[in-house]
Amino acid sequence: MAKQQQPISPLKNFFAGGFGGVCLVFAGHPLDTIKVRLQTQPKPRPGEKLLYAGTIDCFKKTLAKEGVRGLYKGMAAPIIGVTPMFAICFFGFGLGKKLQQKSPDDVLTYPQLFAAGMLSGVFTTAIMAPGERIKCLLQIQASTGEVKYAGPMDCVKQLYREAGIRGVYKGTALTLMRDVPASGMYFMSYECLKNILTPAGKSHNELSVPSVLLAGGIAGICNWAVAIPPDVLKSRFQTAPEGKYPNGFRDVLRELIREEGVTSLYKGFNAVMLRAFPANAACFLGFELAMKFLNWVAPNL
Repeated sequence: MAKQQQPISPLKNFFAGGFGGVCLVFAGHPLDTIKVRLQTQPKPRPGEKLLYAGTIDCFKKTLAKEGVRGLYKGMAAPIIGVTPMFAICFFGFGLGKKLQQKSPDDVLTYPQLFAAGMLSGVFTTAIMAPGERIKCLLQIQASTGEVKYAGPMDCVKQLYREAGIRGVYKGTALTLMRDVPASGMYFMSYECLKNILTPAGKSHNELSVPSVLLAGGIAGICNWAVAIPPDVLKSRFQTAPEGKYPNGFRDVLRELIREEGVTSLYKGFNAVMLRAFPANAACFLGFELAMKFLNWVAPNL
C-alpha cells in the first residue's frame, strides 16, 4: 500500500468535498431526473401502456416535451443541498479516518475505511433527507403537470405548514438505511481502487486523471448497487400522499413486492448506473483537484 504523505485534514476534505459535489450535480442531474420519473411513474390502467418504456424513452420524451432545461429541472435544490452535503460527507469520512488513526502515518484497513464511510452517511442524512424529499416532489410535479409548489422554498413552507418539521423530514429512516451502508461501500471501494491503480512505489497523489475518473466512477456504481432498493422505497414513500403508508417503509415494501415483484426494488437501475459512473467520476476528480489545490495553498491546514 502507498503511504499517505499528507496528514488527514477533515477541514480540507470539507471544502474539496463541496467542490466535488458541484461537479457531481452538473454531470449527473439529467439522469437523476429520469431515474425519479421512472421510479414514480403511475401504474398504467388495463390496456394502456406505461408512460415511459425505459431510460432512453423517458430521455427522448423529456427532451421533446421540455427541452434540455427539462433534464435540469429541480437542480437548484441539489446544488444548494449537495454542496454542503458532499462537504459534510467528505468531512465525515476524513474525521472517521482520523479518529481511527493512532498516528498520522497509520494506513487504515478496508473495514476501517468502510466504518469511516458509514460515519459520513450518518453526517449527511440531516441535510439529505429534506433535500431529497423536496427534489422528488418537484421532479414528479413537472412530469405529472400538476403544479403544487412554485419552487424549493415554497415546497418547504407548504410541507412545514401541513405537517410541521416531520413533514419536511419524512423518509429520514429510509435515507439512513440507504446512505449509511452505501457510503461505507462508496469510500472503501474508491480507496481500494486507488490502491490497485497506484503504480508500485508511487503515491496516491500521483494518480493520473483517467485513473481517478475510473476509481470514482466504479465507486459510484458500488455505492448505488447497495443503495437502489432503499432508494426506490424512499422515492415512493416521500412522494406518497400523507397517510398512505401508516407503518412507513414496511408498507411500501409490502405493496411494491405484492404488486410488482422483487425486481421492482431495482427500478430505474439503468438510469442510476448510467448516471453513477460519470457523476461520481466527476465528483472524485473535482475532490482530488481541489485537494491538490488546498494542499498547495495551505499545506499545514
